[in-house]
Amino acid sequence: MSSALQTAYEARIRDGRLRPDDAQAAGLEALIRLEADLAGAPRSPLSRILGRRPEAARGVYLWGPVGRGKSMLMDLFFETVPVERKRRTHFHVFMREVHDLIGAWRSGDAAARRARFGQVRGDDPVPPIADQVARGASLICFDEFQVTDIADAMILGRLFEALFARGVTLAATSNRRPDDLYRDGINRQLFLPFIDLLKSRVEVVSVAGLHDYRLDRLRAAGTWFSPIDPDNRRTFAALWRDMLGTEAAAGESIEVMGRRLDFPDAAGGLVRASFSRLCDAALGPNDYLALAERFHTVFLEDLPRLTPDRREAARRFVTLIDALYEARTRVIVLAEAEPVRLYPAGDGAFEFERTASRLQEMRSADWLADRS
Repeated sequence: MSSALQTAYEARIRDGRLRPDDAQAAGLEALIRLEADLAGAPRSPLSRILGRRPEAARGVYLWGPVGRGKSMLMDLFFETVPVERKRRTHFHVFMREVHDLIGAWRSGDAAARRARFGQVRGDDPVPPIADQVARGASLICFDEFQVTDIADAMILGRLFEALFARGVTLAATSNRRPDDLYRDGINRQLFLPFIDLLKSRVEVVSVAGLHDYRLDRLRAAGTWFSPIDPDNRRTFAALWRDMLGTEAAAGESIEVMGRRLDFPDAAGGLVRASFSRLCDAALGPNDYLALAERFHTVFLEDLPRLTPDRREAARRFVTLIDALYEARTRVIVLAEAEPVRLYPAGDGAFEFERTASRLQEMRSADWLADRS
């Protein structure tokens, strides 16, 4: 049987939308194998009669640095794979839905449970949630598989064991290999069985070529746009759309010390937020560290000139940049002025000089290329 995925990939090379990339070959081969497995494993009539659940195919887990084409490969796979019930989503969006379902099961009475889940009995929310997820999709494709939240970490093993038992196949992209998921997380030893389960149910493939396609876009467009005028605003917005590609900015949330930070303009490892949202709000170092851990690229817009009467916001901005700098996060900025002119005089201006220096360094091609 010919591969629709391979045909689509080769067509994009011929028309110039893609270029040959040896580093993507292993990922493409694994997805072609999964495509064939899914197409060639229909459920037998006897299984239907006996009420047996279909077997989950061995999935694929593509991991490697940002910008290597993992999401592009996943997009093509999802578009072409011959599966009727399939879902493509960012991992954090999915887990947010799971936690909402857990809350609905635990708080719902019999009528509410029956209306939402089609069942009412039991104290454990995992089986009814797995049933609902499996009814909606037999193939789930995750982008940006990354575990940073302890609430996610503690439920993943049981949830995915239930999903695999219900015939759900997993395909995923990640910046981290499975063994590095939830690295240094609280009670990580409780998470390790999930890593073993994941590796037993997916083919783990490194997509780690030397060429960073997102970096090409940043080098071509630049990462600092000033002053804030219509032309720079249009360029900033166009770069955001280009970096998103086919993704929709569905929004992301981060849990920090029992609080939830919502970022409505985010997708996977990309987030777009205003200076006011990040620095006028009452945020602190833990919030900025969580932001830097969660996103590999931050689009910061409407950064004003800073004056002594906005010293508190300027102090938060310094803390934000320190966190992003240490995490090697890529930062694209729409600002009123160049870094050295953002806080030219007044109380706090001297301390700001180090931040201006870091901002200049973060614009350099070497610094951008060093982001792993």
